[in-house]
Amino acid sequence: MNMTHYMELLATNQPWNLIIFMAIPVILAETVAITELYILYTRRLNGWVRNLNRAAGVIVGVYFIGIIVYLLMNAVMPITKANEWRTVIDVIAVSTYLIGGVPMVLIALLELGILHKGKSEEQKLGFHAVYVAVFLVFAHLAMIAGMTDPALLGYQGEMNHGTAAPEHLLSGDGARSGHQGGGHQ
Repeated sequence: MNMTHYMELLATNQPWNLIIFMAIPVILAETVAITELYILYTRRLNGWVRNLNRAAGVIVGVYFIGIIVYLLMNAVMPITKANEWRTVIDVIAVSTYLIGGVPMVLIALLELGILHKGKSEEQKLGFHAVYVAVFLVFAHLAMIAGMTDPALLGYQGEMNHGTAAPEHLLSGDGARSGHQGGGHQ
């Protein structure tokens, strides 16, 4: 089975890419989501749960800034330049992953007092909940598209996919060992 670049990134350099690009941001984002539910239910805008929510929101937002910039420079741009997208499935998987980080960045900006300065705590809570919901939608779209075989839309990958070195995702050069040609033909 062929993989999207999203899944290839997670499968390469085990376990580090999985930890860096999935475990850390998802654990932080899920911490924000779970504590958000508690805050919405109890309306307790103070206390340790709110402090955990705030800290996780700032950390995951700043973390996603790094991920977005890194992947744009070292994956998206080289893959695009080399015309190596593995059909629209691949584009959707990668782009929804990156877009999913934007609401987390907005949460960090809200928590740092940069965004929605003049709003009440209740209004900020509403924005916070919307940002969490948008993140969840995009994160799940990324996972679904990421796990979809691009061959469904005609991609014909390398025959030695399991042995090819996909380090181009981290090296930034867009070149893949054993890969001839580009695009999704």
